Amino acid sequence: MGLITGILAFPLAPLRGTLAVADHILRHAQDRYYDPTLIRQELDEVERLRQQGHIDETTATQWEEDLIDRLMTGQARHDDG
Repeated sequence: MGLITGILAFPLAPLRGTLAVADHILRHAQDRYYDPTLIRQELDEVERLRQQGHIDETTATQWEEDLIDRLMTGQARHDDG
């Protein structure tokens, strides 16, 4: 980086740092959202709630479908990355 470019870009340094932190937080959140272990735990929780009668079959089925979609999307992200 040249002297002039460095001087002109210096005011943007805090913005670049903020964007780097935001990107790190986003990646961490996505990793947790698509974590197969956490998804399986949530599937177990759905089954427990269904068996105890706290949620109906329609709610449980929809929740399970959403979790399976997350699991499959996470696997595809892992395979692509």
